[in-house]
Amino acid sequence: MPEPGPGRGVGIVDGDGLADRLPNRGFAVPPFSDRRWQEIAEARRTIEPVVLRMPIDRGDVDWEADVRAAHHRLARTPAFVPDDGRHYSEAWFEAHRTFHRTLLEGCRNPVLLETFDRMWTASELTRRWSAQRDPGCDGADEHRRLEEAALARDADAAAEILTQHLTLTAAASTE
Repeated sequence: MPEPGPGRGVGIVDGDGLADRLPNRGFAVPPFSDRRWQEIAEARRTIEPVVLRMPIDRGDVDWEADVRAAHHRLARTPAFVPDDGRHYSEAWFEAHRTFHRTLLEGCRNPVLLETFDRMWTASELTRRWSAQRDPGCDGADEHRRLEEAALARDADAAAEILTQHLTLTAAASTE
């Protein structure tokens, strides 16, 4: 069976929002724009708090243990690159993604999780372009409160904390 050509790989990143398909010209990296970032942030603020309510209702003890473990890893992972102190570390980015996805995994709906993955990937590109320490943002406290509300099965509080977290992240990335 022949190996897929380079267009196949680019087609995958096109589907994730990391490349734009240009008719008869191939692909290009999408331009950074505050408008696009705000659209992605709005989609996340609209969808993720609704999805979060599902695992709070449906999640079992394994989901609770996974959320606790993912938060523990996030809280213990150094956020910033050593000897730099301004840019987030690769390990922290991965722990951050894992925590947010783990919160939603108890929804047990692969379509919703795939939607989260696509939105996360698209927002991650912007976050990494602007990924510097924001002294006014206490992400560690936001994540702790989010974990506590989810595990306390307080869907209203968890959804509100997540909405605030996503709003603050979007604002910090466009300043």
